[in-house]
Amino acid sequence: MWFGNDNELGHTFWQTIDSSAVSGIGATALKYAFSRARPYQGNDPNQWFKGRGHQSFPSGEVTLQASFAAPFIANYGRQDPWVWALEVLPLYDAFARLKSQAHWQSDVIAGWALGTAVGYWSTTRATPLSVQLLPGGLSVGFSKRF
Repeated sequence: MWFGNDNELGHTFWQTIDSSAVSGIGATALKYAFSRARPYQGNDPNQWFKGRGHQSFPSGEVTLQASFAAPFIANYGRQDPWVWALEVLPLYDAFARLKSQAHWQSDVIAGWALGTAVGYWSTTRATPLSVQLLPGGLSVGFSKRF
């Protein structure tokens, strides 16, 4: 928010806000739609549509990590290849969720795919949604207002 939407880095941060919010809403909707049981809720990956309290698919944590990393990779990956190292964040989170038996492998893969897709989509917009929703003038950035 400090850089504002007029700065390249600030624009990327606004895109991450969009991608995190949209993918988070999408992941939550999918959790309720599929209501898949977690591994510790029966140890059967075929327990879909179990109703309330079963929200394994997709992994919201991995979705969030991927949605945050994707705009940075899309915007800076070609000029600074080290930015691809951000993929370690959703990868690490995926392994942690599997190891703690909170998700199935397909849950974390779907979360990564959802977060990455929405993150890439957010980079295709000229003006991020979160900037469009702000009151006029604030989107320029705090550093330009002082």
